[in-house]
Amino acid sequence: MSAPLAAPLLVPPRPVPPRAPLSPLKMAFTLGRNVLSVWGEESYRREIVSSPFFGVTSFTLNDPEAIRHVFVDNHEAYVRTSITRRMLKPMLGRGLFLAEGEDWRHQRRALAPAFTPRAMDPLRPLMTRIAQERLDQLARRTGRPIDLFEQTQRLTLEIAGRTMFSMEMTDRAERMRALVDGYAARVGPSVFDLVLPANMPNPTDLRRGMAANRFKAFIEEMIAERAAAGPAPDVARDLCDLLLAARDPRDGSPFDKEMLRDQVSTMILAGHETTAVALFWTLLLLSLSPGHQEEAAAEAVAWSGDDGTPLPAQLPVIHAVASEAMRLYPPAFLVTRVATKPDRIGAHAVSPGDMINVSPWLLHRQERLWADPHAFDPRRFMPGAPPIDRLVYLPFGIGPRICIGAHFATTELVLVLAEWLKRFRVERTDDRPVMPVGTVTLRPDHLARFRLHARM
Repeated sequence: MSAPLAAPLLVPPRPVPPRAPLSPLKMAFTLGRNVLSVWGEESYRREIVSSPFFGVTSFTLNDPEAIRHVFVDNHEAYVRTSITRRMLKPMLGRGLFLAEGEDWRHQRRALAPAFTPRAMDPLRPLMTRIAQERLDQLARRTGRPIDLFEQTQRLTLEIAGRTMFSMEMTDRAERMRALVDGYAARVGPSVFDLVLPANMPNPTDLRRGMAANRFKAFIEEMIAERAAAGPAPDVARDLCDLLLAARDPRDGSPFDKEMLRDQVSTMILAGHETTAVALFWTLLLLSLSPGHQEEAAAEAVAWSGDDGTPLPAQLPVIHAVASEAMRLYPPAFLVTRVATKPDRIGAHAVSPGDMINVSPWLLHRQERLWADPHAFDPRRFMPGAPPIDRLVYLPFGIGPRICIGAHFATTELVLVLAEWLKRFRVERTDDRPVMPVGTVTLRPDHLARFRLHARM
């Protein structure tokens, strides 16, 4: 990148770390509002941070070798926590995200062919076409304030619906967005989750269940409508075709109706929500850093269109901008496991029931691992930059359980950004800081208004 190099680096705001360790009660309430606010400054400096957590020890790992030990070399000894399952099982059921052990391995093997680059890359023209159609509609609102997060949600929902179901989402997008937002407002950890036994239903569980039932009914309607329509009409195979064709490696059986619904729910929620969040934060950063925005836009305008080759080579600046945005604002900002057997992580003894945390939010901002860790500097990801250790940059996780849709999400993000920046210049309407709030994904703390200005 050239023009922005002489400009001071943008350092976007972040929650102020607490000065002292939080009491259990204060931690419980803080976790329910914003997980990012529980981490003190030592969490941004130390390799391993251990602390008591409601009767067990919690370890937060910022050391690459410790992360390798837990998530790569010894991953079978660590499973999803009961809190994670309480938060997400009502929506995701028995799907891949929450599966463990042999069940997870069989599901992963069954689904893997649907998410290879060979299977995903034929969807690239469709992603581009959907982005262009949605941006055509936004062009009528240039110069007027818009809710940028709402617009990124609508666009990524349309892509999820069309690539998953080959179905127009125009009449469904608002309903789905309301269902997803309604659940997101209820899904975060509550005091009840932390202080009551895992097998005891609590008021938060009841609210989650009611919201999840509405969402699952919506997904079942879409699956039934899609099945009645037959094979995908405008692409070789959409994701629904690929999921319907998936077979259990053990006996060759297809997914049953409930499992198909849970897999579709997982793919739509993971694919739509995380990409919408990543797109929002990337556009926010570009609105705050005009030099970077103009350089990325110049690349988009000069681009002759997707020729099928790897996108980082076609659009290196936009790919670098998106990668740096996911470093600063990783949509999946926290991965938590619980130990199932005694272990050692470096000098630390781990007991069954202890919690192990890796937070890409913290890891990507470690002073030992990154220069100017809180600054927006896409040069880190440009061709020719020093290579980045795969264990210190984890926007999609690490190890065998790395996100199965990572290629799909990255492809979508780069293609949509290219189309967006080709069409519009993005600016804020005010200077109120937009703060990240961590519950399940990293969402903005308020309805932030932006203006779009046409480039051509």
